[in-house]
Amino acid sequence: MSIEFAPLATPLERRLQTAAVIQWVYSFLALAQTCAAIFTFLLFTRFWVISVLYGIWWLMDLDTPSKGGRRSQLLKKSVVWRYMRNYFPVSLIKTADLNPNQNYILGFHPHGVLVAGAFVNFCTEATGFYELYPGMTPYMLMLPLWFRVPFFRDYAMAGGLVSADKESAEYILRSKNGGNAVVIAIGGAEEALDARPGAFTILLKNRKGFVKLAVHHGASLVPVFSFGENELFDQVENPKGSFLRRTQEKLRKMMGVSLPLFHARGVFQYNFGLLPYRRPIYTVVGKPIKVEQNQNPTDEEIDCIHKIYMEELSKLFEEHKTQYNIPADRHLEFV
Repeated sequence: MSIEFAPLATPLERRLQTAAVIQWVYSFLALAQTCAAIFTFLLFTRFWVISVLYGIWWLMDLDTPSKGGRRSQLLKKSVVWRYMRNYFPVSLIKTADLNPNQNYILGFHPHGVLVAGAFVNFCTEATGFYELYPGMTPYMLMLPLWFRVPFFRDYAMAGGLVSADKESAEYILRSKNGGNAVVIAIGGAEEALDARPGAFTILLKNRKGFVKLAVHHGASLVPVFSFGENELFDQVENPKGSFLRRTQEKLRKMMGVSLPLFHARGVFQYNFGLLPYRRPIYTVVGKPIKVEQNQNPTDEEIDCIHKIYMEELSKLFEEHKTQYNIPADRHLEFV
């Protein structure tokens, strides 16, 4: 197979788009490790006081990721994210209003490999979330593991990311003034192992924790489907039961993160690399599902709301799929 190289006369705009995506992929794959290495390295140099002072600050600030985080408007509005948006491009589609006097849980599907659509739409201002939903503030949940990494934790919080634990979500949903939207990639790390072009497998059948959370706080549920999320990367074949899949599952259970063996394109050639393909992402936000507050719901009540959520997600997919080049005979598979 011949290698397809990027043309030398690539416009500056496209080069800047690629640069924006490179830094984003790096932040997902290696920035945390780099931050941890710098923190450790400084301890053995004459600049050890930097790590010591940061360590003291870290202890004082330990619970901030579970108490709404610490977002930076400067980072969220950075021009870098606009270049990243245009690389794919990413679009946020509104189908109904969200009342800023209420709180919501947005269920994001599918997870994809690196949740690119969720990041651009809910952690930056590049696609106009605040204009589409005035008075609303999104908080995207991220594995608690990443908030244990020095320096990186501050970068993650600056983008509006918060710890993906029950206490963190409850802190946000307890707001009496409303206007908060907790964004959860329901399928999580496990679903990422099935993320590949043409896949419509949604890990949802037995995931009901987000429904219980909504009921406890009376937060409306909003299904979100991101068309194109699974089209960004190819993944090494790992069917269930294979040696690779069993290994990935064991590592996921041990570390809390999945390790999909993905690939797409490179910087100077289009055949192989870790950069995502330039394929459009259309993130469609559905209409809210009203949930009545109940501190002691029965299993039957949870199952009923969960069923309604699955039906609304499926309906959202069916109503929009042909607009985004999904064949009419393709349907969501809930597992």
